[in-house]
Amino acid sequence: MKQMGNLLISEPPLQVLPSLAVKVGLNEAIVLQQFHYWLQRSNNIRDGYKWIYNSFPNWNKQFPFWGLNTLKRAVTGLEKDGYLITANYNKAGFDRTKWYRIDYSKLDMSRPSTQNGSTNGSEWVDGTAQNGSTNTNRLPETTTETTKENSAAVAAPSSMELDFEKIWSAYPNKKGKKQAFNHYKAWRKKSAKHSNDYLFNQLKLYKQYIAQNKDWYRPMDGSTWFNGRFDDEYQVSTEQKHEGREYWTGG
Repeated sequence: MKQMGNLLISEPPLQVLPSLAVKVGLNEAIVLQQFHYWLQRSNNIRDGYKWIYNSFPNWNKQFPFWGLNTLKRAVTGLEKDGYLITANYNKAGFDRTKWYRIDYSKLDMSRPSTQNGSTNGSEWVDGTAQNGSTNTNRLPETTTETTKENSAAVAAPSSMELDFEKIWSAYPNKKGKKQAFNHYKAWRKKSAKHSNDYLFNQLKLYKQYIAQNKDWYRPMDGSTWFNGRFDDEYQVSTEQKHEGREYWTGG
């Protein structure tokens, strides 16, 4: 008989709060949670803060489901948005390895609830406590002893949030994400015909327009494009179609 269920959970899974994924992005939330996990165990204290450091190839071993470029985009986005603070405390001047810490002041630290899990004495990125023990170097695992109060902490992001993350990751100017998601959600709810396939097609045309006018045109903020501007008509030269296709990296 063929063995079944070998893709079901039999190792400590990665998990994040849905509210964090909405705030910073799903990939970014996974990175933040893992960095937070290691910061809690770090003995590298500089200027009054705990820091962690690693090379991208070594970080990537902790996220085997991503390509290296996907991880780099998530980390760079968190740096750009100010959630990750970087520094260089390397002894050798030629060593450019980045050191990281989280700017917890940018995250909601106000909710004093308790999350049962597998990491002794650590905290979630949003400041909630977590009890338990672990011998793994992965993120804390979910236990079956989840109370009604904290059950939302281990729920998966909604399908609409995941759909938004797919197209947001492809959009070239990631400003105003919260507003963009609100516009996206309202648009999706207006009609069953409003789909990601339509948006990806519009974004493909928009990226072709950007590529053909890159000398003078700057992509609009994400909060603006998702507010109905994806329906704008842009003149795209068919003669440069090959160039536009090379520029497009979306779905």
